[in-house]
Amino acid sequence: MTFSFFDIFWVILAVSSFLPVLQKRQVASRRVQSLREFERSRRSRVILLIHRQESISFLGIPISSYISIEDSEQVLRAIRLTPPEVPIDLILHTPGGLVLATEQIARALIRHPAKVTVFVPHYAMSGGTMLALASDEIIMDANAVLGPVDPQLGNMAAASIIKVIEQKPISEVDDQTIIMADLSRKAIDQVQRFVRTLLKDAIPQPKIAPENIEKIVEALTTGRVTHDYPITVEEATELGLPITVGLPMSIYNLMELYPQPQGGRPSVQYIPMPYEGAPALPVPKGRPLPEDPRS
Repeated sequence: MTFSFFDIFWVILAVSSFLPVLQKRQVASRRVQSLREFERSRRSRVILLIHRQESISFLGIPISSYISIEDSEQVLRAIRLTPPEVPIDLILHTPGGLVLATEQIARALIRHPAKVTVFVPHYAMSGGTMLALASDEIIMDANAVLGPVDPQLGNMAAASIIKVIEQKPISEVDDQTIIMADLSRKAIDQVQRFVRTLLKDAIPQPKIAPENIEKIVEALTTGRVTHDYPITVEEATELGLPITVGLPMSIYNLMELYPQPQGGRPSVQYIPMPYEGAPALPVPKGRPLPEDPRS
């Protein structure tokens, strides 16, 4: 039997079309396997909330993923299906998102009777920090960061809008700004009440020293810094948050299975192997997490 050029072309085209589907199935299978192994090692329910920033390659328009109502529906279902005595491990990698969705997830977490642990391999900003505050323990990479949870009205910080009213005579301020300032005060008050509720959570036991609660509320909600300010492990520990430093290697392996989609060649490359004789890294502040021999 002889094959023409067009026969070979169609075979190659069919194989090329099938390979991405096969690769996607393999990655999905590896993700499920990794999650099951992590759940077995921790004896917990593991929930991933990972948001990457993707871009449309043709137009180059960035489209940020964030915590949405769909996310809250899925996370709430996972929490609802978790028996009361089973701990929950939430792996967070997110820039934040909708206040409604974030508050729904956070309330469900503080109502869960067993321990809730949040893992932050890289960053959990804004709404992600709110979810971290709902946990009993926050386990972070030494270089990971959290962020402020001060309200934003559109693309403006609520605290900055109030500043305009405070620094200018009321006769020189237009009605729209006055209305925005009123909404800003309400938004800050609402966020502070909610953060206080999260910090006072005592299920299964108190997690924040009472004398630190108002200090944390003040630092995170009043707009003392910009909304994208990175709160380091050292600063979060100093505030009194229940921070533990050091992630199990299995968390990093899981993150490798959720890569940023590449429109072209990768912008970062390295040789994935340990080097002998490397200088010792400085020991960060905070409580170190013991090495897991099964990792």
